[in-house]
Amino acid sequence: MKKLSARRRHPLAAVVVLLLALAATGGLYAAFAPASKAQADDTAQSLAITEGKKLYSVGCASCHGTGGQGTTDGPSLVGVGSAAVDFQVGTGRMPAQQQGAQMPRKRAIYSQAEIDQLAAYIASLGAGPVAPTKKDYSPDGANIAKGGELFRTNCAQCHNFTGEGGALTHGKFAPNLGEVSPKHIYEAMQTGPQNMPSFPDTTMTKQNKKDIVAYLKTVNGDKTESPGGLKLGGLGPVSEGLFAWIFGLGALVAVAVWVAARTAKAKKS
Repeated sequence: MKKLSARRRHPLAAVVVLLLALAATGGLYAAFAPASKAQADDTAQSLAITEGKKLYSVGCASCHGTGGQGTTDGPSLVGVGSAAVDFQVGTGRMPAQQQGAQMPRKRAIYSQAEIDQLAAYIASLGAGPVAPTKKDYSPDGANIAKGGELFRTNCAQCHNFTGEGGALTHGKFAPNLGEVSPKHIYEAMQTGPQNMPSFPDTTMTKQNKKDIVAYLKTVNGDKTESPGGLKLGGLGPVSEGLFAWIFGLGALVAVAVWVAARTAKAKKS
């Protein structure tokens, strides 16, 4: 007992007890503490990739290959990024019903959660454009006038001045953008689907894309009125030229017939 008491009174006894207590506390915390946010995110991402691969094997592999390498029926998906998947699958263009000059928009068959899983798997095959967040395409902080200028310079040749769409060659077309969601418009600029050129951030900044999205949503809003009156579908010089040709030339023909009839009548008199 005397020896034990002496050890307890040793100057280092308190330090040893404190170290043992700290070690025990740290061990218990490491064993029972919840996983860190980074670990949780990694786990969720791994799960999304696993589930996305299952969906891909069922709905996409027959055309794009078992590893996304592409086949004669579908292009490679390596490096297209999550933005391309979210756009193509979210707008119902993929999976395609049949081969054609252009895949039309249709009702999406996957839920947004499933689209996110597919996008996670495709993104794991190779780096590519990342699907935007709501902050990227929100109209907050956008310059609508600048967006209109950019749209008329880069997009109006195909989509028309207000995004009404138009015909292209060989059965292709530029779709109407009036009912397309801001996110999908942004993703289309990122990825350049089908006949459209892509506008990466090195070519067109995120702010520029935001400005264009805001412009399109403004000119195609439900309460937007054409400052020039009847806008003839907003199709630009095609419909306006046709209107002038039919009614303008028709009026001239009518006047010429009336003058000829009056002249003939006057001669008879």
